[in-house]
Parts: sequence; structure tokens; C-alpha cells
Amino acid sequence: MQAPRVVITGVAGFIGSNLAEYLLCRGYCVVGVDNLSQGVRSQVPAGVEFHEMDVRDPAFGGVLREGDVVFHLAAKNCIPDCQEDPVETVSSNVLGTVTVLEAASRRGVEKVIYAESSAVYEGTSALPTPEGAVAPESFYGISKYACHLLAAAYRRYRGLRLTGLRYFCVYGPRQDYRRTIPPVMSAFILALLMGKRPVIYGDGSKRRDFVHVDDVNRFHELCIVDRRTDGGVFNLGSGRSYSVLEILSLVAEVVGIEAVPEFRPDLPGEAQETLADISKARALGWEPQIDIRAGLQGMVDYIRREVLSR
Repeated sequence: MQAPRVVITGVAGFIGSNLAEYLLCRGYCVVGVDNLSQGVRSQVPAGVEFHEMDVRDPAFGGVLREGDVVFHLAAKNCIPDCQEDPVETVSSNVLGTVTVLEAASRRGVEKVIYAESSAVYEGTSALPTPEGAVAPESFYGISKYACHLLAAAYRRYRGLRLTGLRYFCVYGPRQDYRRTIPPVMSAFILALLMGKRPVIYGDGSKRRDFVHVDDVNRFHELCIVDRRTDGGVFNLGSGRSYSVLEILSLVAEVVGIEAVPEFRPDLPGEAQETLADISKARALGWEPQIDIRAGLQGMVDYIRREVLSR
């Protein structure tokens, strides 16, 4: 039997490259698309059929075949950058998504699993947050909720099989440390290993729900094989939150270096706390399994081996 063919947009990014590696190990045929504006070519695993291309390119549809499963992960996703450039944010996230959905519909793909974000909950006070408590505030959050509405329309009018995934703070190897303002875990690890003071924006009291990319990938595969995910939107988090200061303490403990942070003014457009209600995903048999200390140790090992030793 021929291996299922899976197309991943944003394959050179953090989640996309980890997903590609995960699926290759399980016998899937993986096709990757990335314009390399944020992703890194060297992160694309060997064995991926790679196309350097923007999903907004009219030629994108030529990558798809009838029966494919598509993971649409390509996006502009750094909130401060999105706040600075809402036009490109909407073009990349909203136009990019509708282009993928239209191409998938025309090519007769089997299913599209697309990335939403916990940013759609920025203005809610409901904690833990269920999928219905939508209240986006930033340009990024609004753009991702627009993708949700477009997907619903394609499901309704074109009969496209779809699943939306609202990622909370996914972490693990290859987490993007090259951003203007990197995610806290990779930023803290790099700073401590390089003998620098880690930077905290605000007072460190903001809380985030962190989930390891390997746990997320187990749900990714569930979306391929389990039709109960069709038409659904699922929170992917751990159901537990940590403050930025708590994360710094954990990172310092794992690295074995005392941390003395540098505090800078808070960043605009960010929620004070994120905490996922993951009961919908749990109802399908999924459960986060990776302990945060073990996950951080894996990140430290990766950064020492793949980033700082080069």
C-alpha cells in the first residue's frame, strides 16, 4: 500500500519541521512548502519533498494531489511584528489561508488541518479557556480568527473536511530563537548558555500554558486517522500555566546557571494569562505526557548541540 501523502506548509518552521520528522518516522510521504521568510531550510528533515514557495503563489495548487492531507501551518506569527505590520499580517495569514483552502477544494484533497492560535482568546476572562470563549484583540489574533471563519465557510459551502488547532505555547527543539523577540524558553536558554542576562518584558507575572511539540504531534496524527476530529476546533495546551518568572527558574535549574534577569517595558497586544481547557481533545483519548523539566532538558541539549556548537 502506498504511504499516505501529507503536505505541510511552513515546513521549515518550528512546528512544521517537527511534524515532518514525526510523520516520516511513521511511514508517511511528506511534501513540504515554505517561502523561508521565517523558516530555515536546514531544519527541513531529509526525506521531505521540499518546495520553496509562498502559499499565496498561484502555482501552490500544483503541489497538491487528490487524496492528500494538508497541514496548513505557514503564518506570520510573532505578535510584536504583526502589530507593526497589520497589512502583511492579514495578507500572510488570511489571504494565505484562503488560498490554501481554495486550492485544496479544487484539487479534491482529503482533509485540511489548519493552525489557529490561543491568541483568539486574548480578551477573555474565562480560565481555563474553552473553545467557545473567543475574544481576539491583537492584529495577529484577529487574523487567526478570520481564518477560522473562512474555514467554516469552506466546510459549509465546499464540503471540505477541516480541523482547526488552537496551539497554546508549543515548545521543544527547533523553537524559533531567530524572531525579533524569541519565545521565552529558547530566549532564556540561549541567554544563560551565552553568559548573558535573560530579558523579561514586564514584571514576569504573565502566565502561559506550555505544551511540548511531541505531545502536539500525537494529536496531529489523530487528526489524520480519526474522523471524530472532522469539523472540530481543538485547544492544544497542557491545562497548566506557569509564570514567566517560574519558567526562568526552571530553565536556570535545568541549565545549572543562576539567572539574573533584565526587566524591560511590557509588550503590547499580549494576554496576561493563557490556560487551555483541553477537555475536547482529551475526550478523543489525547493527553499531554511530557514533563516540562524533561522537555526543557531536550531543548537545552538541542541548543547546545545544534545552535551553539556551530
